Amino acid sequence: MPAYLDPFSGRTWPIETPRWCGDEGQALLLTDLPGVGREAIEPAAPGLWRYAAALPFRPREPITMGEGRTPLLPRRLHGVDALLKCEWLMPTGSFKDRGASVMLSLLREQGVTAVLEDSSGNGGAAISTYAAAGGLRARILVPDSTSPAKTVQSRAAGAEIQLTPGSRQDCAEEALRQGRDPASPFFYASHNWHPFFLQGTKTLAYELWEDLGFEAPDAVVIPCGAGSNVLGCDIGFGELLRAGAISRLPRLYAAQPAHCGPLAREALGLPPVPPRPTIAEGTAIAQPIRPREVLAALRRSGGGGVLLEEQEIAEASLALARTGIYVEPTCAQAAAALGKLAARGEVRDGERVAVILTGTGLKATPRYAELLGIGAV
Repeated sequence: MPAYLDPFSGRTWPIETPRWCGDEGQALLLTDLPGVGREAIEPAAPGLWRYAAALPFRPREPITMGEGRTPLLPRRLHGVDALLKCEWLMPTGSFKDRGASVMLSLLREQGVTAVLEDSSGNGGAAISTYAAAGGLRARILVPDSTSPAKTVQSRAAGAEIQLTPGSRQDCAEEALRQGRDPASPFFYASHNWHPFFLQGTKTLAYELWEDLGFEAPDAVVIPCGAGSNVLGCDIGFGELLRAGAISRLPRLYAAQPAHCGPLAREALGLPPVPPRPTIAEGTAIAQPIRPREVLAALRRSGGGGVLLEEQEIAEASLALARTGIYVEPTCAQAAAALGKLAARGEVRDGERVAVILTGTGLKATPRYAELLGIGAV
């Protein structure tokens, strides 16, 4: 039976009782699952739920709006053939719908009726939307300095928005305080903390495997903040390897902004530097929750990290847009990273390289206006 796992002490907790951290406040994963082969895919199931057999348990009624099964588009970038995985083509416009759908479906199955999240971006939007679709209450904590426009999607879904004094870190600490309050009716269903969220993002690996004729790509280039897609791919491809469905792991590369890229810096053997503002704001996480796990995933795969300067991210954003791919600068940096990897000889022409594009450019219209030198929109 799967269980919650502290990956460093080896201690486990029963999966039947909802929890989001260990007894000492440590981030958890799940014990290894065996993985599934192509015979376990359910073709009639909607979206990512075709891989339900790979989950730790199966909810009777998944909360689904068709998330997953996103296009894989071939493009020639930086002298190599790239496969652009269009993860922004989701109900709320970002890859976080994978994690939200699976996490909230599993938690609802276990009796959770109200969820707490701290995010003013794609995470909050996904949790709010899927909570609404599943009949769950949602409370989203955001810093009191957050632009009202950033919370519109969550408000429209009926979420309670709680403005928290101070910084983003102050907001995260208030969420942790509420999450630990036994009297609170809200369960802390954090996209950063809860291991069920990673059970959703691991379906990206299963989907790439199916997209490529039930073979693993040679490499996957991933925009990385807290690392949920890196960890999801590590878990998913690890399961496929365990099940004998693939013969090797793909190399995983984490793309981060040079202004705030602690994981990529450590992967490259560079000393830490203070964070600075970046146009790739969705990956600007100075203190990720699972740094050791993400770095171990990169090393295990034979991949690594890539740091991108602001100009490189801006140029990649506009270059993609001018081929019809309108995505957030946050994920356009993965395309920029592909160029650096090609220049370093870490990816080569003829390899199958997936570039994960995680969020729609429609959420970054003001940023594109700046890049194009036009007035506020």
